[in-house]
Amino acid sequence: METRSNHVLVGAVVLILLAVLALFIVWLAQLSGGNDREYDIFYKQSVDGLSAGSQVTFSGVPSGQVKEIAFWQPDPSLVRVRISVKPEVPILEGTTASIQGSFTGPSSVQLDGATKGAPPIECPRERPRAACPLGVPVIPTKTGGLGALLSSAPRLLERISTLTERLGTLLDDKNQASISGILSNTNRLTKSLADRGPEIAATLAETRTAIQQFGNATEQIGTLAATTNGVLSDDVRPTIANLNRTIASARKSMETLDATIGDARPGVQMLSKKTIPEIGQLVQDLRVMSTSLASVAEKLDQGGASSLVGSPKLPDYKPSKK
Repeated sequence: METRSNHVLVGAVVLILLAVLALFIVWLAQLSGGNDREYDIFYKQSVDGLSAGSQVTFSGVPSGQVKEIAFWQPDPSLVRVRISVKPEVPILEGTTASIQGSFTGPSSVQLDGATKGAPPIECPRERPRAACPLGVPVIPTKTGGLGALLSSAPRLLERISTLTERLGTLLDDKNQASISGILSNTNRLTKSLADRGPEIAATLAETRTAIQQFGNATEQIGTLAATTNGVLSDDVRPTIANLNRTIASARKSMETLDATIGDARPGVQMLSKKTIPEIGQLVQDLRVMSTSLASVAEKLDQGGASSLVGSPKLPDYKPSKK
């Protein structure tokens, strides 16, 4: 009976110690990181070098650690990295995350780019699933540092390989002979230009003189144009003014003549309709009268004045001889 009581007492003591140890562990967990904030980062590049427990820095200052690395099932090209940072770290809008690689040690997550006065990155109240698919805020990424270099290394090596192959094709024996010929021709051309240096200098001097003469001629043409404008302004404009006055006077005279013709039109019509026929009749009467006078004059000439009042004298009768 006494041995059984001892076992119960020992079991109770062990249970109490385990409970105290569990409470102590929970207290330590709360003391060490209970208030840390969690964020998700979605990378399209390789996260080689990162692992759970890797360091998270903000502008080079240690600020947290990586908690989880996993594929993002809706889009397999993305890798989700869950980090936890201290509450005093300013994760504001404008903050970006990049992978800081190292050849000698593990990679780390580098945070930077916070803007003064910007609000913190949080899940919105409206449609939170769109901005925070797993319930925690998302920090946007940027490619930079050694991580960017390592991610682009395969493409860079491929381009270097292509460039090397093209250089090899360019510098084969045939192209080398062509390049040698081009260099030889270039040397001969350079030598010919050096030999003709004085002639080229003389040609340039003549060209400079011609350009100067052309400039002088242009200036003279400008002066002539200004003089022509002055002549036109001083001589032609008064003449044009006189011509305008003459045209105005002629127009006024034409208007006066039109008015005079209009006033004389009734008299002209009367002359053509009445006076001219009467003059024609008078001329006809005068013609008849002149004919009569001519006949009287002829009678006076032949018979004298008596021929006008008596009948003409009959001729003497003479009997015919048988």
